[in-house]
Amino acid sequence: MGNDIPGERKILVGLTQIKGIGYNFAIAILDTLKIDSNSNIGHLTDENVQAIEKLISNPTESNFPTWFLNRRKDIETGKDLHLLTSDIPFTLRNDIERERVTASWRGYRHLSGLKVRGQRTRTSGRKGGAVGVAKGGMAAPAKKSSSDAPAAPTAAAAPTAAAAPAADAPAPAAEEKKE
Repeated sequence: MGNDIPGERKILVGLTQIKGIGYNFAIAILDTLKIDSNSNIGHLTDENVQAIEKLISNPTESNFPTWFLNRRKDIETGKDLHLLTSDIPFTLRNDIERERVTASWRGYRHLSGLKVRGQRTRTSGRKGGAVGVAKGGMAAPAKKSSSDAPAAPTAAAAPTAAAAPAADAPAPAAEEKKE
């Protein structure tokens, strides 16, 4: 199915690395094909690999129940499908876009970034957007940047009386900024 799975992995764990195949679906595949779930993927024969790929690509042929599939009654085709790999997010984006275009209630909820499936939103679902009043009340005053304030002398490099410039002497021209 386009995934490279290391051969030292157990078959059950390796199948779940394919997007769209969960733990229970992997168990059902191995039970249907009568393959030991404790063996490693590297020990599979070519016939077993082809049988697994065939079953994954079309599970309805192997009499899987429809409730096991992840896309039942597809809107475009009306069939029961099982989506894999990159088809899952692509189909999800298309479904959300269709709901937005038709201006359904779910589409409005998706547009607003709110809960879609009827959950309560009074106390939960606050992550992501700015809701309510910011804590603290008053804004803090702006800090001066480090380039505007003079640097404080350190204890190791204390200025001596001979090296210190006179207080009434003008600053050197090299330190002036041009803006």
